[in-house]
Amino acid sequence: MFTLAEIAETLGRPFEGDGTLRFVRAAEPGAAGAEDLALAMSPSYANALRSGRARGAILWEGADWRDFGLKGAVLVPRARLAMAAITSALDPGPEMAPGVHPTAIVEAGAQLGKDVSVGPYVIIGRHVRIGARARIAAQATVAEDAQIGDDALLMQGVRIGARVVIGDRFIAQPGAVIGGDGFSFVTPQESGVEKARRSLGDQGEVTTQSWTRIHSLGSVRIGDDVEVGANSTIDRGTVSDTSIGRGTKIDNLVMVGHNNRIGEDCLLCGQVGIAGGSTIGDRVVLGGKVGVNDNITIGNDVVAGGGTDIFTRVRDGEVIMGSPAVKMETNMAMYRALRRLPRALEQLAELRAKIKAGGGDGNV
Repeated sequence: MFTLAEIAETLGRPFEGDGTLRFVRAAEPGAAGAEDLALAMSPSYANALRSGRARGAILWEGADWRDFGLKGAVLVPRARLAMAAITSALDPGPEMAPGVHPTAIVEAGAQLGKDVSVGPYVIIGRHVRIGARARIAAQATVAEDAQIGDDALLMQGVRIGARVVIGDRFIAQPGAVIGGDGFSFVTPQESGVEKARRSLGDQGEVTTQSWTRIHSLGSVRIGDDVEVGANSTIDRGTVSDTSIGRGTKIDNLVMVGHNNRIGEDCLLCGQVGIAGGSTIGDRVVLGGKVGVNDNITIGNDVVAGGGTDIFTRVRDGEVIMGSPAVKMETNMAMYRALRRLPRALEQLAELRAKIKAGGGDGNV
């Protein structure tokens, strides 16, 4: 249980009313009971809060908490920031026993830091180094010579490849794979793909071709405070390492190809795909299903709307959308024009009919 005063302290805000109110959990305003702290941080929740039975709530700044029949409240100026602090305080995290589970395999030369938790059927390879208070859930694997910093959390089935280096406070959700081989192949002669790319579409004479693997000698290097979502993959580099900067957050089902260099504090949303060899600056946001071509540069502070396909360089600070990517205002103008196109064609057909009826040939 927790009190309203404790939540107020977590948020760095004063409480109103009775700070000794005790709660078991947080809840939506309309579903909140007497033991629930209602999260109603926007005026849009006012009606739901009145219909619930909450005694205490987190409200938007300026709200009249007494008007809702509450016994206490905490008022916050920024709802989502408050939500981050509340959920962090109330999330118990995965249940993991301290120490190394008897079914885990820790190979020779591996070094585990103080207060590490290693779950069932985990495999930790030779000469791995894992920092203090790291938690590794069931059936995760960490390959030889990998390094993971303090306070890491690897959820069930995470795969960390050989020689991967990861900073402190890393989080990997179930099924994430860090350090698989890059997707890199070559043909003995110039391939149809290379011809088409060079000529912008002409493959020339089509010949039989086979693919020869280019092996990945590099690995992956990840900074502090990075998170990787479920079933996302980050491929190792061909010679140099693929790199992910400090504070970057990667959603579920994201593909980061070999040799990419991604900056600090980026957000890569679900189903983003980044082909090999590109450089992405700091604080870049790529919305869901954004595709990034190989060997291009995206500057700092770029925002790409969902479904954008980026084929060429993007300058610092640009906000882009569409396929191929253009500035967002241009994309919206193109979309509005496209929506008007059917009516414009109808008007053109009517104009042709009038001209033809007047003795013209109808060619407009």
